[in-house]
Amino acid sequence: MTTILSVSTHDLRARTSAFLHGSDANHPDPDYSAAYVVLHTDGAHEGHGMTFTIGKGNELCCAAIEALSELVVGRRLSDLTDHMGAFWRSITNHSQLRWLGPDKGVIHLATAALVNAVWDLWAKEEGKPVWQLVADMSPAQFVDCIDFRYLRDEVDEVRALEMLQRRQAGKPERLAELRRDGYPAYITSAGWLGYPENEVRARCQAALGLGWRSFKTKVGIDVTSDQRRCEVMREELGDGIQLMADANQVWDVQQAIDWTNELSAFGLRWIEEPTHPDDVLGHATIRRGVQPVGVATGEHAANRLMFKQLLQAEAIDYAQIDACRLGGLNEVLAVLLLAAARGVPVCPHAGGIGLCEYVQHISIIDYLCVSGSLADRTTEYADHLHEHFLHPAQVRDGAYVVPEAPGYSIEMHPASIAALRFPDGAEWR
Repeated sequence: MTTILSVSTHDLRARTSAFLHGSDANHPDPDYSAAYVVLHTDGAHEGHGMTFTIGKGNELCCAAIEALSELVVGRRLSDLTDHMGAFWRSITNHSQLRWLGPDKGVIHLATAALVNAVWDLWAKEEGKPVWQLVADMSPAQFVDCIDFRYLRDEVDEVRALEMLQRRQAGKPERLAELRRDGYPAYITSAGWLGYPENEVRARCQAALGLGWRSFKTKVGIDVTSDQRRCEVMREELGDGIQLMADANQVWDVQQAIDWTNELSAFGLRWIEEPTHPDDVLGHATIRRGVQPVGVATGEHAANRLMFKQLLQAEAIDYAQIDACRLGGLNEVLAVLLLAAARGVPVCPHAGGIGLCEYVQHISIIDYLCVSGSLADRTTEYADHLHEHFLHPAQVRDGAYVVPEAPGYSIEMHPASIAALRFPDGAEWR
């Protein structure tokens, strides 16, 4: 059986700030970055994983990955994958490193990179994409991947098993549907806050021509400019296209209510991250104050506990799981169950670098195994930096194409790793 011999990390950064890709009210100059990890083995495959940042501090994530790597180096892959829930708990419950969290911050971002690299390696060894590796599990095996500590007041092992067993029926038909039609997505690339009006118009027109029917724009600088931005997008998109707005945590609670209501005339589907991501009760207040506009949050929800509270407080209409903010796929699976138990659609956050590659698997798993529904669900897509991946996410007519290559779709070209390496890669010289 394959043994993990060593771990290497890479501080990779793309100079997206030069073009204002990713710009929003709180992050005007992001450089999309990956704290990237490779698991080197004595077998035929390597495991690749990453966590997403926007530049400075990426080196801290790399250092945290190296600190955690002692928990996998020298281990047989089967020792980890035979009991994935126990493996995940061993990473997050390190007697000393846990003090740096728990389950949040740089150490949890590093957890995501390392855990997802194990999933990537496992899927490659099985010759399956990660979504299929999970979909082929029995409900009991799925449950075994999750640490239910702190969750049992909402969903325990018994309830999870019952939920998953109900979704076994119709799974082949749902997969055939996805392979035919893809998983519905929305595009953010037309609405970055730093783009001038003419570029917003051009990008909307181009996206419509490619079949996109769901769009998101950034807001939060001032009400007048936000109204104009929404007006411009409605002029280009018409009234029959979904439009969402994202404030990236910039408002106080009452400010979020007042501001969103000023924009409600543009038929917004949701307001995203209207206030601080940890303010559960504030989100609940905002949700009551902006209906019928929905509230979407989760990109910066650091762990499954935050999602449990957001759901229990009826604070969100959409759960926006992030593949790297949570501690890897194990914790993502837990949140999928929590959201399904409350009937809240999961619409994962993506964009960045590598996030689209990750979340396509998450959304497919949700549909096949957990929620069994596509109703009111779309997964984020941004059209930047996919060229760096061996098996990049693909979209067709506004939907993710089901990935078929073994692994988690996150392995990057060696030339890209060399070019993006900070500070000596070609991107930075």
